[in-house]
Amino acid sequence: MESERFRQLLDTPGPYASVYFEDSHNAQGASDQLDLKWRGLRERLEQQGVDESVTTAMGRAVMERRPPIGRSGRAVIAGATGVVVNEHLLGPTAAPIVRVSELPYLVPIVEHGFDHPNYLLVVVDHTGADITIHSDGAVRSETVDGCGYPVHKASGAETAWYGDPQLRTEEAARKNVRAVADRVRELVDATAADVVFVVGEVRSRSDLLAALPERLRGRAVPLHIGARHSGHDFTEIQRAIEDWLVGQRLSVIDDAAERFGAEIGRQSGRAAEGLGAVCSALRQGAVDTLIVGDIGDATVVADEGLTTVAPNPDVLSEHGAAPAKTLRADEALPVFAISVGASLVRTDDRLSPADGIAAVLRYAPTLRATAR
Repeated sequence: MESERFRQLLDTPGPYASVYFEDSHNAQGASDQLDLKWRGLRERLEQQGVDESVTTAMGRAVMERRPPIGRSGRAVIAGATGVVVNEHLLGPTAAPIVRVSELPYLVPIVEHGFDHPNYLLVVVDHTGADITIHSDGAVRSETVDGCGYPVHKASGAETAWYGDPQLRTEEAARKNVRAVADRVRELVDATAADVVFVVGEVRSRSDLLAALPERLRGRAVPLHIGARHSGHDFTEIQRAIEDWLVGQRLSVIDDAAERFGAEIGRQSGRAAEGLGAVCSALRQGAVDTLIVGDIGDATVVADEGLTTVAPNPDVLSEHGAAPAKTLRADEALPVFAISVGASLVRTDDRLSPADGIAAVLRYAPTLRATAR
């Protein structure tokens, strides 16, 4: 998960309230259930001393965000000045989480969330397309109506001098698909869309993919769902998109695990494992990807300005910094990783690093792996 999406947190004063809960919208009365859940979460925040202005802002964020489709989780993180993160997750945490601390708690987002790419959803046939644009958190739609008609071969006889109806039909369909492809290209360039999801019957999908510029074909993902104007279920389309995003997230985990294993295997120095080694790499700005496993209740120490981190006070003192703060490692290490521009990965059972933490590095720094 790219860290850029969290950088606003670095500029937001704490303390932070981090809340995770299930907000599935797949049954009658889901809105009423959401209201009841939020009341319970708000009480827990108030018990931990969160200011009323912050809980009010969080409640507004919870209630006003567009409901998800089907089963979903929710992440809401607020600092002293208001809500910074408010997003749906691919799945809920095992139980509601409410934390109030000096740093935000990001691990559940890394585990259950997904990067939010700009993307187009193109529902196409040979008469045109309905296009939904998801860009920078906003959603809008438009329709492309091709002007090449007819697109269906007539069943009766045609006037001889009017030309071959089959040829006219095929040319009309090609003209309409080209119009859609041109508009898709314009929208991708305008929105910097990372992905173009294509829905439609097989021939329409394949014709559009062939008509797209070569540079866009690698971004196009055909979804094998129904056809335009066939009454396909939008929920089914959204689920297919989310399944694709899950697959992308799993491939990122696979890639991180493979890179880490390869660097460890060749003893290149470009991998770190354990609190001591990872803290050392973070201090030197060498972390490219932070791999978060089961850290448990482990802690680290930092200076007053949160500019450097170490596994214990002795190591921090060795680097000329006074130990001023004791922090949960599962909060501090992701935040320090964001500060050096590292990406974040929540690993699963395919990788169990020492102390529940590891990193793939940009270069081989001097690591103090023995300081624990």
